[in-house]
Amino acid sequence: MSTQPLETPAAAPSRTTEFALLLALATLWGGSYTFIKLGVETIPPLTLIAARTLIAGLILLAVMRWRGLRMPRDLTAWRRFLTQALLNSVVPFTLIAWAERSVDAGLASILNGTTPVFVFLISLALMPGRRPDWRKGLGVAAGVAGISLIVGVDAFSGLGSQAMPQLAIVAATIAYACAALFGRHFTGMDPLLPAAGSMLTGTALLIPAALIVDRPWTLAPSRESLFALLALSVFSTALAFAIYFRLIRTLGSVGTTAVSYLRVPIGVAIGLLFLGERLQPTAWAGLALVVLGVMAMTLPERKSGAGSSTGPKSGIRFSEESDAIPMR
Repeated sequence: MSTQPLETPAAAPSRTTEFALLLALATLWGGSYTFIKLGVETIPPLTLIAARTLIAGLILLAVMRWRGLRMPRDLTAWRRFLTQALLNSVVPFTLIAWAERSVDAGLASILNGTTPVFVFLISLALMPGRRPDWRKGLGVAAGVAGISLIVGVDAFSGLGSQAMPQLAIVAATIAYACAALFGRHFTGMDPLLPAAGSMLTGTALLIPAALIVDRPWTLAPSRESLFALLALSVFSTALAFAIYFRLIRTLGSVGTTAVSYLRVPIGVAIGLLFLGERLQPTAWAGLALVVLGVMAMTLPERKSGAGSSTGPKSGIRFSEESDAIPMR
């Protein structure tokens, strides 16, 4: 069989559970920028990302074996894993790691936080004639405004001074948006399958490149960089991707990418609690806007009429911008 469909659940997942997972994913990915910043201090970007995908892939395989899951054997599934790997790990991971050699982690998180904007715009471009969802458009605007207030306008003063690294992060953001839309292809699989499959195919591409370019056997990484790599692989990749594909199935593409807005306030909170950083006065208003933006993009959409789609028996129906997108 090409996939292992999930068993029909006894009850639909609760909204509280999905929002809790969204918050957990935001925390795991919110810390990834700091881990990357520490890692690239003594580990070149290609080697760092190759090791990240390898470790994460092996962990996911071990969990799959423990759960009795098997990877699909058909070529179509593996082609989709490869596409997802390019869009969701190989390209964006490498671009962000390369950019963070010169770009601050905070600025990287701001630029990368615009993923839902690109998901929303790409969805509209691929569905000509479909009326835009005003609520999600409002959520996009509220999220961007909230991030600006949380971080502060001064944080954007460096924009343009390092154009190429910043453009690399924007390109990574667009890749993430495409990956979120393409992730619809895995809605019939256990979330661990596309997570492990994309990590393993990404590893197959990255390891040869790292061996040729970086010659990792000649490196002398610091203990701090190695610990950052381990945390990045276990928490911000293996665990995070398992949650990510679960949320793609339950919240949809746009709803899941709302995690991009949550990463920034969580990163600010981590700095406030553990690094002694001070929260700007405007941050509280920004947090409120972020919460409103996330709610606007993830709350169930009420539809009426004979042609409307119906949700699970629990009444929870998360709107999916990409339902009508013919992606192959």
